[in-house]
Amino acid sequence: MVNINDPVKQVYNAADEVKAMVSLSLAEMVMEELTFANIAGFIASGAMIFGGVFPFIPQYRDIRRTQNADGFSLFVCLTLLIANILRILFWFGKRFELPLLAQSVIMTFTMLALVHLCVTVKHKGELIKSRQHHFTDFDLDHFWQWSEFGSYVQFTVAFSALMGVLTFILISNWVFIETIGFLAVFAEAMLGAPQFYRNFQNKSTQGMSKKMVGMWTCGDVFKTCYFVIREAPAQFWICGSLQVMIDISIFLQVFAYRKSHRAVS
Repeated sequence: MVNINDPVKQVYNAADEVKAMVSLSLAEMVMEELTFANIAGFIASGAMIFGGVFPFIPQYRDIRRTQNADGFSLFVCLTLLIANILRILFWFGKRFELPLLAQSVIMTFTMLALVHLCVTVKHKGELIKSRQHHFTDFDLDHFWQWSEFGSYVQFTVAFSALMGVLTFILISNWVFIETIGFLAVFAEAMLGAPQFYRNFQNKSTQGMSKKMVGMWTCGDVFKTCYFVIREAPAQFWICGSLQVMIDISIFLQVFAYRKSHRAVS
């Protein structure tokens, strides 16, 4: 006599096996997606942290190789030092992603290293020792043109301490916090403006490293997209967009002034 319960049990067992297989497949798919997302996020964070430093590596190596820093403006370092110090302080008032904070810390030390190299090379190249200028002289005519690296460190520490005290006192004032956040990213966004103005005055882009500007443009596009995707404060992506527009404007100058290059050659 056939037991009707046996086929029913087999059907239930098969259904349970199918459910288990489906659940396992879904779990594997979710794990794969999470793993891919984690890897992509890790790579993007790494690129954000160290990407800003890369364009300055060729500059550092060129100065060290040629022992000549005349073609590099130390005011670039000043701009980035102020921008990144303000961004670090902005983090205490309005928290944003840690990779952006880490980028500012690394960039601050990178700029100090570049300043140290430039000051050292300049002194080595002096045949006749000129008058020494120091931060403690408080001479505006020679601001950021000091004779020793220690003066640059003193200014950096003094500026950080002053802004740090103000941030501590006004930490609950949202107008102050939003202002230093805007000033931080705006200063960085305007980094290419002096180069644009110089090209406009000379009606030429000769002597400008197009590879450097290309690296800036790629980095700024990536950075701005990162700000939007990661929902960073509005100051970041607004000034990031401005930075991209300045980079593109410099590239447009290359095409606009190419006839003058041919005339010279």
